[in-house]
Amino acid sequence: MTDYSPKPEHRFTFGLWTVGNPGGDPFGYATREHKTPAELVYLLGEVGAYGVNFHDNDLLPIDASPAEVEAIKKEFSKALADTGLVVPMATTDLFHEPIFKDGAFTSNDPKVRAYAIQKTLKAIDLGVEFGAKTYVFWGGREGTETDSSKSAIEAIKRNREAMNFFCEYALDKKYDLKFALEAKPNEPRGDIYNPTTGHMLAFIATLDHPEMVGVNPEVAHEHMAGINFMHGVAQAWEAGKLFHIDLNDQYPGRYDQDLRFGSRDIKAAFYLVKFLEDVKYDGSRHFDAHAYRTEDFNGVKDFARGCMRTYLILKEKAAQFNADKEIQALLAEINADDGAMTPFLGKYSPEKASALKAESFDRAAISKRGLKYERLDQLTIDILTGTR
Repeated sequence: MTDYSPKPEHRFTFGLWTVGNPGGDPFGYATREHKTPAELVYLLGEVGAYGVNFHDNDLLPIDASPAEVEAIKKEFSKALADTGLVVPMATTDLFHEPIFKDGAFTSNDPKVRAYAIQKTLKAIDLGVEFGAKTYVFWGGREGTETDSSKSAIEAIKRNREAMNFFCEYALDKKYDLKFALEAKPNEPRGDIYNPTTGHMLAFIATLDHPEMVGVNPEVAHEHMAGINFMHGVAQAWEAGKLFHIDLNDQYPGRYDQDLRFGSRDIKAAFYLVKFLEDVKYDGSRHFDAHAYRTEDFNGVKDFARGCMRTYLILKEKAAQFNADKEIQALLAEINADDGAMTPFLGKYSPEKASALKAESFDRAAISKRGLKYERLDQLTIDILTGTR
C-alpha cells in the first residue's frame, strides 16, 4: 500500500484561521472551543504539516497589551521550535473590524486608508519577524454593495497607491519578501474589486514594482464564479506570477464554503495537482479550508490529514496518467505534427503571411478527424476511480 504520509518536502501548510476555525457561521454559534496559536501549531505538528501561516490578529489580538504580545510571541516561537514548523506566509486582517466596513485601501475615508496602511506595515514586520517570505493581500472588504457609493476608478488608484507604498517599504527595509494578491468575486462585499486572478494579473502590470508582486489564486474563489481554476493557475504560472496558492474545494455559485481539498470536485482537483506537479511548482501547498461545523478537534485533525492525503493520492494518480502508455499514445496522436504547417506558424513575417494567404485548406477533410477525447477522458476517470 502506498504511503501517503506528508513530508516536509511536500510543503503542506495551513493557516491558524483554518484549523483554528471554531465552527461558527452567520446562523449559528461556535461549536469548537478557542485554541491558542501555540496549541494550533502543536496540532499541525501532530498531523505532519510543514508550516503554519497567520493573519496579524490570528496571532496577536488587536487590543493585546505589550506584555501579552511578548508572551504570545514567546509561546508561539517555542511551539515552532518544538515541532519544526516554519512560517512561509503572513497576511493582514483588514476585514473583521468595523472600521473596515467600507473597505481598507479603497475606503472613501482617508483616515481608514491611512490606518489600513499602518496596520499592514506592522503586520509585514510581524510576518518577517517569524520568517515569512510571502505576504498575501486579500481585499475582502474592497468593494461595494451599491456603485453609487464609490468611484471604481478611484478604488483602482487607491489600491495601486497602497501596493506601491508596501513595495517601497519592503525595499527600504531590505526585506526578502514578495507580495501575492488574492482575488474573490464577492462575499463579504456584494462585489469585490479585482474579482478574478486575471483581473489581478492585469492590475499588477500597472504597479511601480510589478516584479515584486504576484498572485495567490484560491480554488473556492474562482469556482464561486464558475471559472476553471486550473486555467487561471496556468495563466499565472506562464506569466511568472504564481507566488502562492490556496487549496480547498467549493460548489460553484454558492457562498465561500472552504471545503476540504478534493472533497467536492475530485476531477478538477486532479487536473490542478497534475498541473502543479508537471510544472514542478516549488511553493507552499497551502490549505485555506476548515473542518465541518460538526467536528471536534479530533475531527479537525481528520480534516487536515484528509487535505494532505488527497493531494498525495492525486499526485500519484498524475504520475500514473503520465506513465500510462495508452494515454500517452492518444496524446501523441492528438498532438501529431508532420511539420507541414511549420512554414505558416510562429513569428510573423511578410513572406509567411503571403504564403499562408495563398495556401488551400480542405476544411471537410480536416473536420472529419475524430479527436478521441471521449476515450481519453474515460481513461482519466478509470485512473481516478482506481479501475485502471
